[in-house]
Amino acid sequence: MAFQILLNFFIALVWMFMSSSINPTTFVIGYLIGFLLIFMMRRFFKDRIYTVRLWAAFKLMLLFFRELTLSNISVLLLVIKPKLNIKPMIFALPTELEHDWEITLLSSLITLTPGTIVINVSDDQNTLYIHAIHVDDVDEAIDSIKNTFEKAIKEVSRK
Repeated sequence: MAFQILLNFFIALVWMFMSSSINPTTFVIGYLIGFLLIFMMRRFFKDRIYTVRLWAAFKLMLLFFRELTLSNISVLLLVIKPKLNIKPMIFALPTELEHDWEITLLSSLITLTPGTIVINVSDDQNTLYIHAIHVDDVDEAIDSIKNTFEKAIKEVSRK
């Protein structure tokens, strides 16, 4: 992915110097030409085209902001109720993520979402232990995390 981005940038610079015009418009045109060249030659790269991962990263960011907003609202509703009826729970989340940065990103996203915090990661890094302020169903909470954050992280990191 990094190679494709650098190659695209290099093609844009070469286009700028070949056209004898050093301005942002020429660079953008060169960048688009470079992208088209990389797209046409994509079968020669071992990784998929870099825009797929960039789009997946953008979707992960939007997913996080959506979950952040929804969890803020749910925590607010729990707090302003006259009777504090919560079910705090610690549960284990088995994960299929392999790399350290993927597990760190998942842990950070869970912790940054109000009402949940990752309190430990197992030694084999296959299980996250999470404390949640209110959990009705553990299986539903696990499925929710696996189908949102973990799935989106896999889209960004897998080839």
